[in-house]
Amino acid sequence: MTAPVFQDITGIILVGGKSRRMGQDKALLSVQGKTLIERALEPFQQSFEQVLLIGDRPERFAAFRLPVVPDLYPGSSLGGLYTGLYHARTEHIFVTSCDLPFPNPAILRYLCDARGRYDAIIPCSSQGSEPLFACYRKSCLDAMRDRLEQQRFSISSVCSSLRTRLVPYQDIASFDPAGTAFLNLNTPEDIALLS
Repeated sequence: MTAPVFQDITGIILVGGKSRRMGQDKALLSVQGKTLIERALEPFQQSFEQVLLIGDRPERFAAFRLPVVPDLYPGSSLGGLYTGLYHARTEHIFVTSCDLPFPNPAILRYLCDARGRYDAIIPCSSQGSEPLFACYRKSCLDAMRDRLEQQRFSISSVCSSLRTRLVPYQDIASFDPAGTAFLNLNTPEDIALLS
């Protein structure tokens, strides 16, 4: 196995969502023969030396032999993002949520290469910004903690106060010919469409 591409970025996979609309744990759902967590892990383990899973009930993921860190601020994606950034031993993290069935390694690497001096590098799709497939610097921690303590959970709101680069979809579209990089699974119907 080749060495990970980025030794100075920690991969963060959010696995703590409540999955209310899905009715079961999304991370362990199977799509086209692989669980969603396995689909996220493949490009992450190829790209990052360290990968952390952020969520509760670590016994669910014991087979993956990875650190599972409980949310410091349970109940929101921002809380999971903050927790991953807080616990990372690197200056940068790259985050994904476990409900993206086709995490795109070419887009991931493009965003990591573009991080420069920015606090956050966030891609855009036809639906808008995609803050849960993005690169963040530890300089975001204070602003994130402030929002969490104010019970304000919008990641986009936090990023508006930081040095954020939004990457237009046309800059990364060539890496996504099938148009599935930001497909998000929330309901059993979403899963059925991929069967």
